[in-house]
Amino acid sequence: MTNFDAIDALLAAAKQEVPLPPVEVRRGLREELNLSRTQVAQALGVSPSTVGGWESGRDPGGEVREKYAYFLESAQAKLQAQAEAQEAVVVADEGADVGSDTGEDEGEAEAAAADGIADEVETLAEPRPCVLCGSPAYDQVAGFPQHLDPADCGTAEPAQAPRPSQPALREGDSEGPRPRTQVKPEGSGLRTQVKSAGSGLRKQVKIVPVGRRIQAASDTPDLIGEAVVAALAQHAGDVEAATAALVKRAIPDAMALLDETRKGGRYDIVAHPWIPEILRKQTARGADRIWEARPKWTRPELPSGRHEVTALDINGAYLSALKTHLPIGQLEHSTDPTHDRRRAGVHLITPPAWDHDAVLPSPLGNRDEPGPLWVTEPTLRLLLRLSSPAYALCDPPEIHESFTSGATEGLLEKFRITLKDARDTAIAEQDEVTLEYVKAMYSKFVSTMGESNYNRELYRPDWMHLIRSQAFANLWTKAYKAYDEGLTVVRAMGTDELHVIGDWRSVFAEGRGVAQVKVKDTYSVGDDIDPAAVGEHDD
Repeated sequence: MTNFDAIDALLAAAKQEVPLPPVEVRRGLREELNLSRTQVAQALGVSPSTVGGWESGRDPGGEVREKYAYFLESAQAKLQAQAEAQEAVVVADEGADVGSDTGEDEGEAEAAAADGIADEVETLAEPRPCVLCGSPAYDQVAGFPQHLDPADCGTAEPAQAPRPSQPALREGDSEGPRPRTQVKPEGSGLRTQVKSAGSGLRKQVKIVPVGRRIQAASDTPDLIGEAVVAALAQHAGDVEAATAALVKRAIPDAMALLDETRKGGRYDIVAHPWIPEILRKQTARGADRIWEARPKWTRPELPSGRHEVTALDINGAYLSALKTHLPIGQLEHSTDPTHDRRRAGVHLITPPAWDHDAVLPSPLGNRDEPGPLWVTEPTLRLLLRLSSPAYALCDPPEIHESFTSGATEGLLEKFRITLKDARDTAIAEQDEVTLEYVKAMYSKFVSTMGESNYNRELYRPDWMHLIRSQAFANLWTKAYKAYDEGLTVVRAMGTDELHVIGDWRSVFAEGRGVAQVKVKDTYSVGDDIDPAAVGEHDD
């Protein structure tokens, strides 16, 4: 006989899954609230890559689905309340005599002056597309329209709140850097708010700029995804063969992707400009005269006792370094001893002395020769920043001559974001084929844009040096952050290796994302017994 009680119990226990909004709405709600994937992941008890997967098309199940649905619904309600409050303020102000425009806000002017860019910020009469994200911007910096508040920019990661003060030097680090005291003000918040008709979530269409027009992001060709699908089909699903084929064609594919992401761009890339002799190889197998400041540093001494060291791997070092100030056109020579923030290139400098080798690597890397040398824009900007009152770690470098051109930090930004999004999605979906393909694209793109027989479409050795130097500067910045947060920095090598002692998870987020780190190795160094104590006992 049929067990009707069992059927009734089964039906009673069955629950319909909580509905979720479309993928583009999920990410949009999080970003409008200036929340990172890490923050959402911590609240829901999952990994950031899992949240990334949900925002890329995967759906959670079970209890975590209900939590995620609750977060999205609450986020939508919060944004709608903010939008209604903003609308109420606008209505209340109608008819009021607001007087004349008093100019730039004093707080923003002070913040800009602190960064040395106050005289480069201008308010636009009409909004123009931001050079980084393409959304309307109401200000321009050094002649380039962009958002002053990173929260307004569609390409920006949410900034962490600054600490009110920095820790003093630890015992034994008397030769270390002096702590920073400058605190930058918080951003002014979102310019726009999300509004929704009714209580439900309204589907939003993500758009991207294409020249003077816009189009739906879904209409943008997915060159990476299409190449992976084609390779897998060509090799009958053989993952290893498809991966090898994709890696082999990574260079021309990267150039095709660059062309696609530059469509409608504000500036045309000069692919084969005139190059000064200092950027040409001195011999067939030799190097040019540019110093990239590659770090290869080991702390000379550690306190007595046994220490547990963690070697951290910095994810996507070259991918992150694509966001750097790149010269747009042909380099021009100058003997001006001052630095123009609106330009970028290479500079002949006499570097300052560095007195902190006991606790931190030199920003110039390992260089024993004294005297002037040619450095890149990222290295010069790092030295200038460290010589500012905010850090006061060294004297300013002396600039003798330069080869520079008008520059922008957003020249490769759409290219970088496309690669980053593909990488994040591949990690979330455990798609190792796409992951290896993307890694080959950005690493080979950087390494072959100089004098290479493998890439004839782009000859920019200046870009190659600048991007690699930016990766080194990024690693130095992470080493300083580790020191500043109380860790003991033991080694810094290349672009992606940092060895530390201490609770590094309280300083860096762990994971495979570009803004995260992962453990490469752990090892012990030192003795369990303090030699000084043994000597006292023997006496």
